[in-house]
Amino acid sequence: METQQQPGVVKKKETRGRKPKPKDDKKEDQQQQQSGKMKEGKKSQQHHSVDEKYTQWKSLVPVLYDWLANHNLVWPSLSCRWGPQLEQATYKNRQRLYLSEQTDGSVPNTLVIANCEVVKPRVAAAEHISQFNEEARSPFVKKYKTIIHPGEVNRIRELPQNSKIVATHTDSPDVLIWDVESQPNRHAVLGATNSRPDLILTGHQDNAEFALAMCPTEPYVLSGGKDKSVVLWSIQDHITSGATDPKSGGSIIKQNSKEGNDKATDSPSVGPRGIYYGHEDTVEDVTFCPSSAQEFCSVGDDSCLMLWDARVGSSPVVKVEKAHNADLHCVDWNRHDVNLILTGSADNSIHMFDRRNLTSNGVGSPVHKFEGHKAAVLCVQWSPDKSSVFGSSAEDALLNIWDYEKVGKKIERSGRTPSSPPGLFFQHAGHRDKVVDFHWNAYDAWTIVSVSDDCDSTGGGGTLQIWRMSDLIYRPEEEVLTELEKFKSHVVACTSKPEK
Repeated sequence: METQQQPGVVKKKETRGRKPKPKDDKKEDQQQQQSGKMKEGKKSQQHHSVDEKYTQWKSLVPVLYDWLANHNLVWPSLSCRWGPQLEQATYKNRQRLYLSEQTDGSVPNTLVIANCEVVKPRVAAAEHISQFNEEARSPFVKKYKTIIHPGEVNRIRELPQNSKIVATHTDSPDVLIWDVESQPNRHAVLGATNSRPDLILTGHQDNAEFALAMCPTEPYVLSGGKDKSVVLWSIQDHITSGATDPKSGGSIIKQNSKEGNDKATDSPSVGPRGIYYGHEDTVEDVTFCPSSAQEFCSVGDDSCLMLWDARVGSSPVVKVEKAHNADLHCVDWNRHDVNLILTGSADNSIHMFDRRNLTSNGVGSPVHKFEGHKAAVLCVQWSPDKSSVFGSSAEDALLNIWDYEKVGKKIERSGRTPSSPPGLFFQHAGHRDKVVDFHWNAYDAWTIVSVSDDCDSTGGGGTLQIWRMSDLIYRPEEEVLTELEKFKSHVVACTSKPEK
C-alpha cells in the first residue's frame, strides 16, 4: 500500500505546520528530538497560553454561541467541507460533510463521507451546548461512507454545481475526482486495495499537495504544485448532463462500472486544458474568479500573488511581488465583490487586495492588512452571508472572524477591548492546536465547520467543530438592543406578577 509518508513530503508539511501524527505514536526520530529540545520552552509557553484561552473560551460558550458540536477524531483530517443538504426538518437539517483520516500506515488513509445534523438557529439550549466531552464523538456527526484513498488526503474541494463530485489532493502530481455517492463503501483494514477514483487529472510534473479549487460557473478544476505551475482542467466531457443538478440520482461521471479490481490505474485520465507558468517556488493555493471560469489567481512560497486569464496565454496577467513578507499559504476571491481578494501568509497576517489597484511601485499594495494571529495563517475564506465578512484560521489554534466595514469605525461601548485588532469581531478559540481548514455553510447562515490537527497538543488525532455564533453578535446594533429591551421588559413583567 502506498500510504506511508515520504520523507521529502513530510519536510514540506513541517514548514507549514501540517505534519500529522497518529493517536498512539510516541516515537520521534533523532532530528525531531534535537530540534524539540531547542523549542521545548517556547512550545510549553505557547500551549500554556492556548490552554488558558481554551478554558476561558469554554466558560463563555453559552453566551457566545447559538450552537456548537465538538467531535473528536482518532486520525487527523487536513480538510473539512460541506456537501449537499439532504433533508430539512423542524429543528435541524441533515447535510453531508467531507473529511479524511490521515493515518500512520497501520490502516489505510481514507476519504470520509459523514452525515451531519445541523441544529437550526435558536433551538439549542445554552447549557446543553457547553456540556461536551473533548474526547468523545458528537452525536450530530455520523460516518456514512468510507473511501480508501490512494495516499493521504491533503485537501478536499467540492464541485459547486453538484457537491456530490469532489476533488482531492494527495502526495502525488495527480488530482483525483470522486463521485462520492456512487463510490462503494469500503472497510478500511490493512492490506485493503485502494478505491478507484472516477477520474485522474494529469499534468503536473511534481507533487501537487495543497493548491486545489473547483469552478463555481463551469465544471473546471484548478491546481498548483511543487513544479511551480498552475494547471487547469475541464471535466465537462466526462460528466453526465445531469451532473449540474444536485438532485440527480445515480452515477454522474461517465465511465465503466466500478465493480472488480479497484486499481487507480484503471481510472480514466484527463489531460490539462492549460498549464500556466510564472511562480518561482511551490504554488500553495489557487482560486477561481467567482464570475468567470477563465480567470483565476494563485499564491506561493515565492511571496507572490498572480492573476491569470486563460484567454490571453499562459503567463500571468498581473504579478504582485511581495504580496507578503513570507510564504503565502492561502487565497480567496470575494463572490459578492469580485474586485476583492484575500491572502494569508506565514507572516501571521491577512492582506485584502483590490484587483483594480494591486501594486505600488511593483510591490503588493493591499487595501488593508489584518493582524490578529500570532502564527502562520493557513486558511482564509469569505463569508457567503455578508460581503464584508471573512474568516481566517492559523497555527495559533484560533479561527478569527473579521468585517472590513468595521475597520476605522470607533466603538465606544464599554467592555470592548481597546487592543482588539481593527476589523476583528469574533474569535473562535475552541481548538487547542493549529486550525488547518474551515468551511462556511452555504445552506445554514453563519454556520462553520472547522478542524484542527492536534499532533502537538495531544500527540495525535484531531478535533472537528461545527458552530454558529450568537446572532446578537453580528446583527445590527439597534435591532439587537430593541430585542434585549423587549426581553428585559418580559423578565420584569414575569417577576412582578403576584404569587397565587
